[in-house]
Amino acid sequence: MTAGASDHLPDYDRSNRSGRPQPVGFPYSSDTWKEIAHLLLNLPMALFGFVFTVVVLLLGCGLSVTVIGLPLLAAGLLAARRFGTVERARARNLLGVYVDEPSSAAAGRRPGGFLARLWAGLKDPVGWRTALYAFIRLPWGVLTFAVTLTGLFVLWPVLPFLARAMANADRAMVRGLLCPSDELERRIAELESDRGVVVDTAAADLRRIERDLHDGAQARLVALAMGLGMAKEKLTGDFKDPVAAAAMVDEAHGEVKLALQELRDLARGIHPAVLTDRGLDAALSSIASRCTAPVRVTVDLTARPAEAIEGIAYFTVSELLQNVSKHSGARSVSVDVWRSEERLLIQVRDDGRGGARLDGGTGMAGLADRLGAVDGLFLLDSPAGGPTTVTAELPWRDRVRE
Repeated sequence: MTAGASDHLPDYDRSNRSGRPQPVGFPYSSDTWKEIAHLLLNLPMALFGFVFTVVVLLLGCGLSVTVIGLPLLAAGLLAARRFGTVERARARNLLGVYVDEPSSAAAGRRPGGFLARLWAGLKDPVGWRTALYAFIRLPWGVLTFAVTLTGLFVLWPVLPFLARAMANADRAMVRGLLCPSDELERRIAELESDRGVVVDTAAADLRRIERDLHDGAQARLVALAMGLGMAKEKLTGDFKDPVAAAAMVDEAHGEVKLALQELRDLARGIHPAVLTDRGLDAALSSIASRCTAPVRVTVDLTARPAEAIEGIAYFTVSELLQNVSKHSGARSVSVDVWRSEERLLIQVRDDGRGGARLDGGTGMAGLADRLGAVDGLFLLDSPAGGPTTVTAELPWRDRVRE
């Protein structure tokens, strides 16, 4: 074969991530040389991984009856993770294998003392699978190094075919042992972030409740107490004035009514009684009546979801209708709620001016974060000029019977 023949040969397709072995081309493309380089590096990497696994992990297991054994084993598994990161990078650069990085060892771990962290490290599935990968690679590394080195001097015509076959075996090992363990493992980091969103949201709600109590009902009750005290003075003091006392009592009566209304509004903002007693249909109809535009509510549910899901659905629609009243200038609004398999779907549509964005300061981003924290979805379609359609999706969980 002439030296210029390789100029017309197709390279290995990096875009292929399906895991299928690639067809063998003719020598020698740039990716063939990368595969050869990977196979020659297999031996030193396999030697390092094998020695590390035997010395550190087996030593940790052997000393597990002592104080330092289990911590040494946990540290070895953590170091094995680092070895896996290097091997994934090598496969990515030389073999075109793109494997998601597992979540960090601390992701999803609950706060705890030394023993809790130690136990979490000892049962780390990523560390154990990486240790297994390093342990079984020694014979394979010797074989691939020997065949590749011999092929460079003796088996030159068939070396590309051998290199492709051995590289495909390497690709399978990387995908099988160095990828995240399953969907749950891949989502640990995401759930860790979502937990932070839930904590922040709960803290913000508590601050809102405290502020509403302090600035609303509490202030009115203080004024009520002062008014009643002055009315008492007018009735029992040295200078009695029953007419003025009656006026003060009448004013205090008005303050009581306002304070009760504010307390009802606050309770409705925490969890409305109509939602607990009658479900989403009645509760959404109630908040729809307070919207500045006419709202058509359609709830097609044969059963009620879990209380938490029902509450999130209610407050999602409530905030969306508030946005309609404040920003859209809509003349009509529709709210549709239905169940599709194991999901609860909500769609709110208005014929307003449109142009709503997740970063527009209308609370849309907060709604999206709250739904995402419970494995929900939030989709916004709001072109300039309208209409605006918001689709929210929540996981369906059956209501617990008391």
